Order: sequence, then structure tokens, then C-alpha cells
Amino acid sequence: MLQFGMPTLIEIDSLEVTMQLCEELGLDFVELNMNLPQYQAERLEDVGYLRQLQEKYGIGYTIHLDENLNVCDFNKAVAKAYMDTVVRAIRTAKALEVPILNMHMNHGVHFTLPDKTVQLFEQYFEEYMKTWKEFREVCERTVDGADLKICIENTDGYRRYERSAVEYLLQSDVFCLTWDIGHSHAAGNADEPFILEHQDKLRHFHIHDSLGKQDHRILGSGEIDLEQRLDMAEKCHCRCVVETKTAAALKESVQWIWEEYLKKF
Repeated sequence: MLQFGMPTLIEIDSLEVTMQLCEELGLDFVELNMNLPQYQAERLEDVGYLRQLQEKYGIGYTIHLDENLNVCDFNKAVAKAYMDTVVRAIRTAKALEVPILNMHMNHGVHFTLPDKTVQLFEQYFEEYMKTWKEFREVCERTVDGADLKICIENTDGYRRYERSAVEYLLQSDVFCLTWDIGHSHAAGNADEPFILEHQDKLRHFHIHDSLGKQDHRILGSGEIDLEQRLDMAEKCHCRCVVETKTAAALKESVQWIWEEYLKKF
């Protein structure tokens, strides 16, 4: 059976209140978002408090790494700070038995020329890939056999150089994929062939509906074949974050899951 979770919402500052809502909705886990100040690495390292809430509410966690994460930044001090943040997040995840760390690929800086746009990571591809090799080694060493996957999420369409990096990372048992079905639809399903080619590596879904390019909509209010996507998540034994942005939208989306999808089980 699928496990469903909720994101951390901007309107709820308190983790305990978030856990209460998660329990109230009958969900299984909260995805802690490291973009928010209350979920920075030093806060998450208070594992005693986080474990206490886990036990109190019977709710698990996944962790969403900072969306700005850029371990390939050409400024080595900046890149090291991001790398160190990932290492700290892995150690926290291991302590809390968190199964998933979710991450984005950073497109990097581009230069706009009169006749074309140049992506610096593509221009300096060898250096770019060298960093991903170092990143993979550090993550493998830190995970060290724990039951933890670092899942790479699609956003607005992988660039060619990003697909090469993701292909390389997926060769490791530590790395898997997150399919964000709303992002995928809003991007014209540009990443769907790549994701389906690697569906054996799918471990995590972000689910929200999409209407044209408008995503993060309430489930059932857009154009996505949600049942087909959720069947894929079930087939691949994935967890699903109901990634709407407000508590009201989350409640309506969870109601859709119970009334329109889970009724068939």
C-alpha cells in the first residue's frame, strides 16, 4: 500500500502542529523542507526532539534538501558549504531512520549571447562532472549501507548536462529518482521519457495537479491522469508527498485520495 505524506507548509511554523495535522489527515510522514529557517541542518540535528515527535504521533519523516543546493558551484567555498550541508543531512537522516532525502539539480548560471544562451555547466562540463563524482563518493561513504536513498527530483526539464549527471548518479545504489508529476506536466512532460527509462530507480513522488503551466493545484482540479501516476507509484513501491501549498488545499487533496483513489483497494 502506498504511503502518503505532507510537505512542511509556510503557514505552519511549528513542527509539532505540522505533525498534529499530519496525524489528523491520516498521513504517514512529513517532508521537512530545508529551505525554511526552522529546518536548517543545526535544527534537524536536534534528533532527540524530532524522535520524540515521531514516537508521539506515529509519523515518519522525509527530508527535502535546500532547493538552492549547488555542489557544482565554481566557488569552492560555496560548493563545500553545500556539500557539508548534505553530509549533515545524511547523518541526521540515519539517526532518525529517514528513508528519503529529496534534492533538485541546480541549472547553474547562464550567459546570454546575441545568438544563443550558454549554460556554464555545459561549457565547463568536465569540471561539472568531476564535482558530481566527488559528490557521489562522499554520499556513498556517508550513507555507508544505511537504508537511505537520495532522490533526484525533476523540475522544469532536465538540461542535457544534467541528464548526464543524473545518469551517472543513478549508477550508485545510494541515488534514486523523485517524480514530481505536477512539475512534469507543467514542463510539457519533457522529463517523462527519461524518468520512465529509469523507472526501476523511482522511490518517491511529489503529487499535485496541474492545469497548463499552473501546478501545485488541488488533486482533481487539473489535467493530470492522477490514477495512472499513482498506479505507477504503487507499482514502484514509492512514497508520495501531497505537495499542495496550503493546509486547506492539502485537506481537499487528501479527501480526493480517500474518495477517488483509495476506494478501489
